[in-house]
Amino acid sequence: MSGGLASPWILGTFVVQSSSSSSVASCDRGGAVCRSQLRAPKDLKFVLHDALDSSGFNTTYAREAREGFCSQIKKLSKIGRETSITINGEVDLGKTALYIAAEDDSLISHSSVPLPVDSFIGRLDGLSTGYCSRYGSSLTSSPDVFLECLERYMYVDKGFRRTKSSNHLEHRAVYLHSVLTHRVGSMSMLSLIYSEIVKTLRLWGLLEFDIEVSSPNDSYGSPRGYLKQKTTESDQQHIVTTEFLLLKILRDLKNAFWPFQLDQSKSPFLRAAEAAHCSDRSANVDKSGLELASAKAGRHRLERGVWTSVRFGDIRRALSACERLIILEADSTELRDYGVLLYHCGFYKESLQYLKLYQDTEEVKQSPDLLTKMEEEAVEKLIIRLNLILMEDDWTRPSSIASSLYNNTDPW
Repeated sequence: MSGGLASPWILGTFVVQSSSSSSVASCDRGGAVCRSQLRAPKDLKFVLHDALDSSGFNTTYAREAREGFCSQIKKLSKIGRETSITINGEVDLGKTALYIAAEDDSLISHSSVPLPVDSFIGRLDGLSTGYCSRYGSSLTSSPDVFLECLERYMYVDKGFRRTKSSNHLEHRAVYLHSVLTHRVGSMSMLSLIYSEIVKTLRLWGLLEFDIEVSSPNDSYGSPRGYLKQKTTESDQQHIVTTEFLLLKILRDLKNAFWPFQLDQSKSPFLRAAEAAHCSDRSANVDKSGLELASAKAGRHRLERGVWTSVRFGDIRRALSACERLIILEADSTELRDYGVLLYHCGFYKESLQYLKLYQDTEEVKQSPDLLTKMEEEAVEKLIIRLNLILMEDDWTRPSSIASSLYNNTDPW
C-alpha cells in the first residue's frame, strides 16, 4: 500500500546522528533508526533543531515532542506496519499524531508552554465515552447497526467533516488537536479518529466483531468502517494500515507546508529543484509567465525569511516532516526531498550528503524506471552545483539563506 513496505534501504545500517545529544535524532538512544544497505557518513545529521538553537530559538519543547514521536516509532515492527489501524497494538497513533502537532506548534507558536498532549488524548478518549452514552444499545446489535450509529455519531452528531481544500490542505486539517477542536480534517486525521473510537471500544470489551477502516479514493468522501468478515479482495487495497496512516499524515504535512506551492502537476522535489535552476526548462517553453515566476518567487521568500501565509509554505514545518519521514523509514525519495530543502536553507554540505545517499540507495539503482527523467536530471545538476559551491571554503558554512528558518514574520 505504501512505498515504505518494500523499500530495500530499510534493510541495512543507516543511522541518522546529530551533533547535539538532545537532538531530533536522539531516537538513536531509543533504538529508532533508519536502515539502508549502505553505511552512511558518520557526520550525517538532521539540522533543524540545531540550526534554530544556534539562532537563539528555544527548541526544548520541539525536542521533547520529537523524543515522544521516536519513542512510539521504535515500537513499530515490520508486522505492525502492515496491521490495520483498528487492531494495532504497538503504536499509540493518537499520541503519535499529537507529538507531531506538539513539535510543529513549538516551532511556530512562540508559546511559553508545550501543547497539552495529555489533554487532547483525554478529548480523544472522550469521544468513545460519548458514543457509549448515546448509542450504547448499538454495541449489542448487529455490526451494520453499529456502523450506521458510529458514522451518524461522527459525521452528524459531532460534525466531523473532511476539508474541502483539494490542492492546498488547510493547516488546521492536518493536525489532530486542531481537528478535535474545529471538526474539519484531512482523510488521514478522520481515519485516525474513527479508528481510535473503534479500538477503544474493543479494548473496553464492548465489541465482539472486527471492524476495518476504508479510505475513500475520491477527494470528498469520508473514512467508513465495514465488517472484516465481509472483506473482499478488492477491499484490501483500501484498508488503512498503521504505516499507511503515518506516512499519509507526514506527507500531508510536507505537501501542505512545502515552500514551492504553484504548479501542482509537478512533484514537490521538481518544484524546489526548478527554483534552484536545476531542472531543464527547454521542454517547457510554453509555460505561462505566472508559472515561470513562481519558482523565483518561492526562492525570494526564503532568502528574505518571509512566510507571507501558510499557502506559500513554511520551511521549518516542511523540514520537520521530512526528518520524521526519514525516521519512519519511508522510501528513499524522502532523502532527496530533505536534501533539496537543505540546499535552499544554505546547508550545502548536508544537502550534498543526503542527495548522494539517495543516489546510492539500492532502490534507486535497481529501479530507475520509478524515477522520472526530469527528477534524475535535476538531482544530477543539483549535486554538480553543490560540489562547485563546496570547492570554495567560504561556502562550507550555511549562508544567510538559512535565516529563513528563524528570521521571519509571524504568519497569523
